[in-house]
Amino acid sequence: MQKNIRNVSDIEQVLEIVLTGDEFKTELEQEFEEARRSVSIKGFRKGHVPAGMIKRFVGPSIEASVAEKMASKHFGAIADAENIKPASRAQIDSYKFDGDTLTITMSYEIHPEFELKDLSAYSFTQAEYSIDDEVVDREINMILKGHGTLVTSEEPAAEGDTVIGDVAKLDAEGQPTEGPHNENHHFNLDYLPKDNPFRLSLTGKKAGESVDVTIDPKEEDGETTRFRVEIKEVKRLELPELNDELVKEITHSRFENVADFRADVRGQLEQHFTNKAEQDLLEEISAKLIEEHEVPTPKAMVESFQNMLVENAKRQIGGKLPKGLDEREFREAMKPNAEKHARWLLVSQKIAQVNDITVNDDDIKAYAGKEAEKNPSLKAEELVNTYMSTEFRDYIVDTIIKEKIYDVIKSKVTISKEAKPVPSHEEEEED
Repeated sequence: MQKNIRNVSDIEQVLEIVLTGDEFKTELEQEFEEARRSVSIKGFRKGHVPAGMIKRFVGPSIEASVAEKMASKHFGAIADAENIKPASRAQIDSYKFDGDTLTITMSYEIHPEFELKDLSAYSFTQAEYSIDDEVVDREINMILKGHGTLVTSEEPAAEGDTVIGDVAKLDAEGQPTEGPHNENHHFNLDYLPKDNPFRLSLTGKKAGESVDVTIDPKEEDGETTRFRVEIKEVKRLELPELNDELVKEITHSRFENVADFRADVRGQLEQHFTNKAEQDLLEEISAKLIEEHEVPTPKAMVESFQNMLVENAKRQIGGKLPKGLDEREFREAMKPNAEKHARWLLVSQKIAQVNDITVNDDDIKAYAGKEAEKNPSLKAEELVNTYMSTEFRDYIVDTIIKEKIYDVIKSKVTISKEAKPVPSHEEEEED
């Protein structure tokens, strides 16, 4: 076998392989013999069709099949021998049978070669959150809201209240338009964005009052719309008293008293914001390294991430995209994000390669031990068996490699701590 590898670009190669008759003729003859036994042509009994007719009728498809088999058989071995790192499946561009030789030309994408920047030259800041009593009280208050009771309030509507009213659209003269009106609409002021016109207009108003709400157009040539809300009632959430009995009820007797409940809430908040600080740091690091490494991204890799992003979006909104949203346009809009994912994959793989990062059975056992510590109901031995199984091993290995990559990065870059106030739920959502 002869081979010739030609670079088309930093991420594309063409491979030409030339096989001798000894390397492909046995397979070719076997396929022709199989066709001779199975092909039926009018005027001939099955198995008695002349070889010349077999070649004329099914020869091209047999040759294509043999070329595909020979390409699959030899490409992997050549890639290993030549240290080729394919980023896509190899496609057969052409093949030619010429007596005792078979020439196959294939094209494929490869992982680009590039130099990793010196990680010690980068500095990052990691947030440090302190969970004090005020933060714990705020979180417990959020929990109590789920067990509160809505009661009628004679006071002006305030943050957290629900305003109930009849809504009518207004015409250019400020009069209600004809047609159905939205009666007894519930406006939960907490759930509306802070700059929402309805929230701004209804805050501070009482039952019996009338409020006109103006909605400005989002686009320059759009129309301004106006609504009138006749406020019928203001509801205020009355929270229950936090005591031992309520703690038992809302935790299903997991905790017996308020002190233990508060301690658990504090512990969960500390864990949550420790994880948030770590995740935010890792996102900042990856964004910076993506920006610093202008690596060409293979098309197949980008398309794979585009598919992932589109499918994730579908799952989040019920399995399919909204009506009127063209999937091809949405997929194209996802391309810049997909390119970043692909570039980060290349950079992280380079870090793993340069630092000889691998995963062995001891790493998997250690990972299982850490996971078991987080949840007392899990047993490390059972987790090890699960993680070692064919179904889960690849996923766990990939997870551990990612952790090791970040550990290497954090050991090389400079990380300083900065105290930050604990954000509210609304602020976290805006982030």
